[in-house]
Amino acid sequence: MKPELIVIGGSAGAFDAILSILNHLDKSINVPIVIVLHRLKNTNSSFEDILQRNTHYSVKEIEDKEKIEKGFIYTAPADYHLLLEEDLCFSLDVSETVNFSRPSIDVTFESFSNILKEKCCAILLSGSNHDGANGLKIIAQNNGTTIIQDCDEAEFAIMPKAAKNICNQHQELNTTNIINTLNNEFC
Repeated sequence: MKPELIVIGGSAGAFDAILSILNHLDKSINVPIVIVLHRLKNTNSSFEDILQRNTHYSVKEIEDKEKIEKGFIYTAPADYHLLLEEDLCFSLDVSETVNFSRPSIDVTFESFSNILKEKCCAILLSGSNHDGANGLKIIAQNNGTTIIQDCDEAEFAIMPKAAKNICNQHQELNTTNIINTLNNEFC
């Protein structure tokens, strides 16, 4: 079954890879894209503005109870866990941090996988902790598409290596091949 949503998780060192991916996606791709990036909670970031300048999609920060729509790139707000509900609305949560993170990539990946099953495509990029590894494993177990950034390319390889160490089903690709895979899979 073809995936119907792309969710990208990353932390330290992931920003340039995210920009490169968004900058090179085929304009005919029309699935929602969700980005969960670890960010400081008390900084006024221009994250969405920078993303908007690097993509033809509409970029917006997620609001609680907002319904997913095609053609958008959504960003998880700082200091909230991002969940997906059965009616395909986003839910924001302020429960305890996971892997010292909120938003936690693990929390988002697991929630999205529980709802979307094999229709979820998840990508785990550079980062300096283990967040995302367990969630990516759950997506793989639910027959979703799972990709980790090539550990030799990632600026901080701890995050993709952690995912690789607990599950060997993920595709390990450099940024160029991630882009090619998404363009082939979703066009």
